[in-house]
Amino acid sequence: MNEVSGAFHVEHAEDRTPAASVTFDDTPLARELADLTARRRRLDTVDVRFSGKTRVFTVANQKGGVGKTTTTVNLAAALASLGARVLVIDLDPQGNASTALGVPHDADTPSIYDVLIDDFPLADIIQKSPESDNLLCAPSTIHLAGAEIELVSQVAREHRLRTAVDDFLATTPEHLDFVLIDCPPSLGLLTINAFAAGQELLIPIQCEYYALEGLSQLLGTVRMIQKHLNPRLHLSTIMLTMYDGRTRLAQQVADEVRAHFPNEVLKTVIPRSVRVSEAPSFGQTVIAYDGQSAGAVAYREAAVEVLRRDSNTQHEGDA
Repeated sequence: MNEVSGAFHVEHAEDRTPAASVTFDDTPLARELADLTARRRRLDTVDVRFSGKTRVFTVANQKGGVGKTTTTVNLAAALASLGARVLVIDLDPQGNASTALGVPHDADTPSIYDVLIDDFPLADIIQKSPESDNLLCAPSTIHLAGAEIELVSQVAREHRLRTAVDDFLATTPEHLDFVLIDCPPSLGLLTINAFAAGQELLIPIQCEYYALEGLSQLLGTVRMIQKHLNPRLHLSTIMLTMYDGRTRLAQQVADEVRAHFPNEVLKTVIPRSVRVSEAPSFGQTVIAYDGQSAGAVAYREAAVEVLRRDSNTQHEGDA
């Protein structure tokens, strides 16, 4: 069977005339395979150029289970696969982003906790992901779980991450194209530090019931951050995750989100994918685990779209 077309014929035993033959070249599976193959080919020929500036994304949604960490690490890996140099800052005490990037983050590992609490330079804790020389990680450790309380008494407690990031970007000899900050699923001081450090806000939204629940609270917090701490922060990107095109609910949620945020929602949607779910257990992103899977293709398309949304980025090709 040809993977692209899925074309073959089955004749009924009782009637072998051509009119009785059944074609399978237009089945849903065949169409899906053909579409995925075409998307892979477009991605293989895409040519992107970077603006030369560093874009700092805060990836946040206080609603748990929306694919926030999954979005952060896979988008970072997809950008790195396009040639971008990317730093992921793991600000979640669970350390799932560090795990997915294959970076050690045991209790004795220098981590983002040391940066926030003990003023370590960010350069001293950054590790390179084994996936790519272009993919860096500032890991989280279990110590970060107590950082919310310890930050309360710190000087400039809301700006400690921003200061560390700005100092690093000003002194590192190797240019970074992207910094992605993975937030915990709460609106505490860690997330506020991420908001204060970011330029752009990326919100993953799950294509399921109650998708927009809590979003107004999050956007209200962002407005407060813009007013008092970081006027440069703006909502630039919404990514629809866990999309199942077979269900009417997923389509309705996608339509509703696009109606509310027509300019922010990416055209690319991230499908539910076994490969995406499996990859972290192997200490990998889906880009490294199975780069030809539907989930990996979607994240690579999303990465191209994120690049093209930068008005100063020039690009060629089509994806």
